[in-house]
Amino acid sequence: MLLTLLFFARTTRRGMLADLEGAEMADLTALKALNANRWAAAKLTRARAPEFGPPAKKAVANKARYQSIESLSGVSWIFVAVSHYRESSQNFARNLGQGDPLNKVTTHVPAGRGPFLGPTAFEDGAVDALVNCAPHAARNKDWSIASLLTLLEQYNGMSYANAGRPSPYIWSGTDQYTNGKVVVDHGPIEPIVDKQLGCAGLIMAMMKLDPSITFDDKIADAEPTPILDATWLQTSLNTLGATPPLVIDGVFGAATRTAVRAFQKSKDGLTANGVANADTVSAIKEAIAKIQAGSA
Repeated sequence: MLLTLLFFARTTRRGMLADLEGAEMADLTALKALNANRWAAAKLTRARAPEFGPPAKKAVANKARYQSIESLSGVSWIFVAVSHYRESSQNFARNLGQGDPLNKVTTHVPAGRGPFLGPTAFEDGAVDALVNCAPHAARNKDWSIASLLTLLEQYNGMSYANAGRPSPYIWSGTDQYTNGKVVVDHGPIEPIVDKQLGCAGLIMAMMKLDPSITFDDKIADAEPTPILDATWLQTSLNTLGATPPLVIDGVFGAATRTAVRAFQKSKDGLTANGVANADTVSAIKEAIAKIQAGSA
């Protein structure tokens, strides 16, 4: 089962390298499985598909530069290429880590890096960000598409995963994303559409231009596995008699939190804090199973 319901991480939104110290993280194993399933189903939207062409062409054209970073850091050149697009609009005069100018000490997270000068300034700054800055992408050894997308999401921040929603950093421009964007550091997910394209769609467009880009990820489950996201949570709580009934909008807001807290109060052994942690989700699933068994 996929579990992506560990909510309310405190993350830094500005820059690829999120400040992860002390942050409550979503279940990364579950997020990886969720991203694998989303990738298998994802398609570029008809409206935005043409937008992927130019950045995909530029990324493939600069493959050699990205591969030189891969050789120095061990980080997949594909990861580097799509991060470069999201963080600095493929500008080689700016840092991969957060888009700050290479010739100045960085002021955004990761702050205090550089300056990086000379003909290899971009490569030097990129290797520094990937090797020396949290969450240390160079330590990753799994470059399957599911792992790559999950690591990209970690770098950007976990607010979307913690709210059970697709991250626009990954899925903008595909049919896996409709709206939602964090505009202010540590702020809420606003009901607006991210105008920048997501990493997953960019990789799809790059694959059409470069046949050497392949992934052999296998979905572990033979049958579709229910995605335990905010929509599942709201639907389940309604089945269990949430009062008033929740609007099924896929957003873990105040009403959903109150309903979670009410459910927790009704069960021995659960802390009534409104957080849909593993114990709470397990209890909800058990209660649903009892209802289904009774109606069988």
